[in-house]
Amino acid sequence: MTQQPLGAQISQMLKERGVDTIFGIPGVHNVELYRGIEQAGITHVLARHEQGAGFMADGYARATGKPGVAYVITGPGLTNILTPLGQAYSDSVPVLAISSCLDETSARRGQLHQMRDQRMAAETVCAWSEEARSAEAAYALIDRAFDQFASTRKRPCHIQVPIATLGAVADPAPVPAPRPSLPAASHRDVYDVVAAVLAAQKPLLVFGGGAVAGAGAIPDLLRQTGAATIVTYAARGVVPGDQPLYFGSFLARPDSADIAAQADLVIAIGTTLSEVDLWRPTLGHTAPMIRVDIDPEVFTGMRPEDRAILADAGAFLKAMTIAIPARTADQPPKWDPAAIARKRAAWRAEVDAERPGIGRVCDALRAVLPGDTMIYSDMTQFAYAAKEIWDMPRPGHWHHPYGFGTLGYALPAAIGGAVARPGLPTLAIAGDYGLQYTIQELGTAVELGLPLPILVWDNGKLGEIEESMVRSQIAPNAVVARNPDFLALAKAYGAGAVQPDSLEALQQAVLAAFKADTPTVIRVTPGIAG
Repeated sequence: MTQQPLGAQISQMLKERGVDTIFGIPGVHNVELYRGIEQAGITHVLARHEQGAGFMADGYARATGKPGVAYVITGPGLTNILTPLGQAYSDSVPVLAISSCLDETSARRGQLHQMRDQRMAAETVCAWSEEARSAEAAYALIDRAFDQFASTRKRPCHIQVPIATLGAVADPAPVPAPRPSLPAASHRDVYDVVAAVLAAQKPLLVFGGGAVAGAGAIPDLLRQTGAATIVTYAARGVVPGDQPLYFGSFLARPDSADIAAQADLVIAIGTTLSEVDLWRPTLGHTAPMIRVDIDPEVFTGMRPEDRAILADAGAFLKAMTIAIPARTADQPPKWDPAAIARKRAAWRAEVDAERPGIGRVCDALRAVLPGDTMIYSDMTQFAYAAKEIWDMPRPGHWHHPYGFGTLGYALPAAIGGAVARPGLPTLAIAGDYGLQYTIQELGTAVELGLPLPILVWDNGKLGEIEESMVRSQIAPNAVVARNPDFLALAKAYGAGAVQPDSLEALQQAVLAAFKADTPTVIRVTPGIAG
């Protein structure tokens, strides 16, 4: 065994656990973590701000399904990454943040980067936050995080290591052990659900982000059951857009509650049915509900006639397609495809009326983007419309800060996604205000030479907040800010910059950006749609 400072051993351990990329910023307190990165053969991506590093780790994790890892310093480094950790918590993303911490805080005050309780601060936005005061503790906590990522709902974890402990000589980490598996449904659970769905006249399947892993089984399941479907934003792509009994991703439309009320059985798979999924207290169903999820917390509040199944949604979907016989000709579904098509068209018209022009831009982009394009969006009106009307050709390829709803997500998360998928197309979509939260990460994208188109929807204001104020009969206030010249700023960083004057020019600009050797900022204003 070769002894090295613990900081170097941690990087080697992460490499042995499958980590190939770390996002972060070195500092005087965490410098020992950087001793072994190159030796371990890990790529380090230098962010311009720890918030950017956290979002990059999140974007990497969403693109790969593997944990995203970030190194940050004591105090402000940790507080800067708390927002990304909160986003990862709300959206079930496996991110591991490893920070340094002071060796002693109780008897000494006024130290560099000192906080009253750094570990507890991180615990407010993580599954857990712990301090490793020895090499053995650090190794155990890292493996605990990876075990939880593999076997439970994925949520971020934080480990802090005292500065002196990071620099102390330590033995290598133990050899990786087999990881635990996600919970699986019993045969009885599967066959009971099969019996229930075949007995139903109008079953409704509601898919959430947890169903992405089982998306390959869904077309067969729909053919076998004759069920209608509706999905959360995170599940777009799990149902083919041309399915005749597919209501789309309009779950947050108020009158989707009427759809749920028509069902005589609802099966919710891999979804929390949270506020940001529904924007109302309940789904609106009166029929029995079967919920399949890996997190027992989502079962709280279920009714006596409902059924909870603790299981991985992906494996459950695959098991159902094996166990279920197809409906026979004398058991046609009771849902009306023509009525569903009319409803989808009505919802699309509502979106077009609420946010004029965005639909046309979405249609133009969707027509030319390669099918394997991975999109990262920010909190912006463009994304709010697109999440409802843009049918994705494959699941898990549009990522958005759904739950925590933080601004500044798109650009750094897209950088993480592009790093994770070299040679494959990645697109960032941000609003003019949100982009400025993390625009400094454009330097990282230029440094890496990423062919990343960055679409900036520039309406010159906080448009969504302005409309909210008007609806609340509040005179719009503090919703207009002076923007920089985004194209000049992009050029200052060394990025490409273009402002298309038509939808056709926009299509060409995005496709050209995928082939560039640097990121391209593409400024788009509402007038482009005519």
